[in-house]
Amino acid sequence: MNKQECDIMNNLAKEPYINQRILAQTSGYSLGAVNSALKSLNKMGYLDEEMNLTKSARDLMKQSAPKNAIILAAGFGMRMAPLHTVTSKGLLEIGGEALVERLIGQLHEAGIQDIYIIVGFMKEQYEYLIDEYGVTLIVNPDYAIKNNLHSLALAGEYLDNTYIVPCDTWCEENPFQGLELYSWYMVTQEHDSKSSVRVNRKMELVSTLSGIGGNQMIGISYLAKREADIVRNRMVALCQNARYDGAFWEETLYEKKRMIIKAKVIEAMKAVEINTYEQLCEIDEDSNHLSKVALAIIEQALGVKSDEIDNITTLKKGMTNRSFLIECKNEKYIMRISGEGTEKFINRVQEKEVYEIIAGKGLCDDVVYINAQNGYKITKYINEVRVCDPEDKSDVWKCMKRLREFHQMKLSVAHEFCIFEQISMYEALWGEMRSVYRDYDRTKEQVLQLEKYIDMHVEEKVLTHIDAVPDNFLFVPSETGEEAIQLIDWEYAGMQDPHVDIAMFAIYALYNKEQVDNLIEAYFTKGCSDEIRIKIYCYIAACGLLWSNWCENKRNLGVDFGEYALRQYRYAKEYYKIVKNELQSKGEWLGE
Repeated sequence: MNKQECDIMNNLAKEPYINQRILAQTSGYSLGAVNSALKSLNKMGYLDEEMNLTKSARDLMKQSAPKNAIILAAGFGMRMAPLHTVTSKGLLEIGGEALVERLIGQLHEAGIQDIYIIVGFMKEQYEYLIDEYGVTLIVNPDYAIKNNLHSLALAGEYLDNTYIVPCDTWCEENPFQGLELYSWYMVTQEHDSKSSVRVNRKMELVSTLSGIGGNQMIGISYLAKREADIVRNRMVALCQNARYDGAFWEETLYEKKRMIIKAKVIEAMKAVEINTYEQLCEIDEDSNHLSKVALAIIEQALGVKSDEIDNITTLKKGMTNRSFLIECKNEKYIMRISGEGTEKFINRVQEKEVYEIIAGKGLCDDVVYINAQNGYKITKYINEVRVCDPEDKSDVWKCMKRLREFHQMKLSVAHEFCIFEQISMYEALWGEMRSVYRDYDRTKEQVLQLEKYIDMHVEEKVLTHIDAVPDNFLFVPSETGEEAIQLIDWEYAGMQDPHVDIAMFAIYALYNKEQVDNLIEAYFTKGCSDEIRIKIYCYIAACGLLWSNWCENKRNLGVDFGEYALRQYRYAKEYYKIVKNELQSKGEWLGE
């Protein structure tokens, strides 16, 4: 039987046959495909004339029915740092339920009681599952130096009509069933740049070239006996070769650049492999596990005991970090935990230096604790604040006044934020991958032509916020009724031309050129020279490319910023043209 016929037969085992149209709706196949499958199943003796399953069909189903499951839970889960140091990845909680317990419960619902869990890192945390659910633990002593190919090999003798399940997968609906007629590997409809397979028209999983990506791989699989035997034999061979110490078990599924088993395609977000902190919060921002992690940090930072902490709730998801609201001893605090891959973008030692320089000057929120090693930061919470509305002229003028006052302080730190060096640094983080934009090299070449003009018109460099975007201006109520304005999130701050902050505000707000010119007018209340205005246009182009590169790096880490990323790249191209046209009209163009 082919996949289509197997799926139709499985469907008939669950629901009695009424007519082909209903069967098409419940199975997801076209009416023509259903008609063809029914004829074929009848011809093979699996359906009688009334479209009921025959004894041959039920015998086949019994022979291929799932017998057991192997859950892979030995690894570190390093991309979950700092969470993985507190709780093993499979025991992260979503909706108050540990991932591995949800998977076990779903297996039990499908009638699978024989469950083996391969453990290694923090193996002791899984011990309770033996008594709670009757599972069998298999310890992988080499979890720190070898990948899950070697974990699965430890359970090779149990491979026979077996579900293979990564412990860090959350499934909205039960992916397991008591009926399985063929081997499959689960993927979603969503494209993933890091995937190594794609689904072709025959529902086969074929290899893709590095960097191209394919269907998002969930990792749950079912191996019927025939394929289970093949996988077991291949594991034995591969595990004897040190070259495969870092290999995933999926290596055993490939033959001539395609998997030996079919694709099981589901909708995106119906099942999610929790690889990053962002993914965990995306599904359940109020996960109890986050509270446990936050608790350890707060106790250390504030010198309190756990029973003195009244509440911890997720406050917001930023573009770089996660923030939590903490209630403790009748005070409220905000705790920041660095996001996925942040250490590649931000120097926390330099950030701490900035906070020391601006302390006591009324510029920012009151920092209670900051750790330059891991990026944890705790600040006092301010009630009833709001952020700048970039579409409100009054808000914008007040923010530009505050920004100008900050720049006029002429504060100084030991490090500089160099836009063009940062562009190259973010680009270098791509490794062997290329930009997703086909004309990136040309765009970068054009933006670099603007550096000469910028250097000619920089009057002075002072401590500059760099991330002076609307969301980082807080309007704070005061006793007089007037709103004071504070600037938060000084992660990127360093020595730079202060006019960079104007460009950054504009591109984050996604301003058009008219709005950009109005913003410049709000900052330069006494008028702005053409040279400075054009220089700000140059900064918009350069900073657009900078944040476009930043977005590409975050995208490679699984965090997509959608329209924002595309608009930043457009700023690079469009404002290069604006600068070129302006300077050519003056006879001052220094580019190509």
